[in-house]
Amino acid sequence: MSKTLRALIVVLLVASCGGGQSSAPRDLDNACAILKQRPGYLKAFRATERKWGVPVHVQMATIYQESKFVSDARTPFRYTLGVIPMGRQSSAFGYSQALDGTWDEYREAAGGFGARRDRISDAADFMGWYMNQTRDRNGIALSDARNQYLAYHEGHTGFARGSYNGKSWLLNVSQKVADRSVLYEQQLGACRVRR
Repeated sequence: MSKTLRALIVVLLVASCGGGQSSAPRDLDNACAILKQRPGYLKAFRATERKWGVPVHVQMATIYQESKFVSDARTPFRYTLGVIPMGRQSSAFGYSQALDGTWDEYREAAGGFGARRDRISDAADFMGWYMNQTRDRNGIALSDARNQYLAYHEGHTGFARGSYNGKSWLLNVSQKVADRSVLYEQQLGACRVRR
């Protein structure tokens, strides 16, 4: 077999192992349906719950809000004069919508340099790491989806300063995250997902 043919086969094999599904599960309002459709999610969420103590339903509600479970989610483009693209609104990417700088901190501290924002296990682990820092710095319980989300969105310092208080839209969103967390918790209990 020629070197070129071998190289082509290797490239095709590597490409076929690609980044997984980037589309969202079908029924985002049903935690049981999400986990049934994507069993790898449950494995990732449970691993994060064991390692970091963040409940599965809090992780799921936060990921729903951040990316709607789309692995390669990005912020929209900014436009000048309504038509000239000027780059994205931020560097947020992936399931967790982690910013470049925060993701780099996570990789150095806990995730390893192979961690990827479009891999559910890494995104969930990132959230566990970040939410533990939020608990330690701001005293927010890991089960408090509303305030964990506010600190996730505003950053630890912004949360400590109360920057969210001037953002009624963010307070509404954080309440929706809390409500979804309760909904997901009830659904997970009812569908008896193996814990």
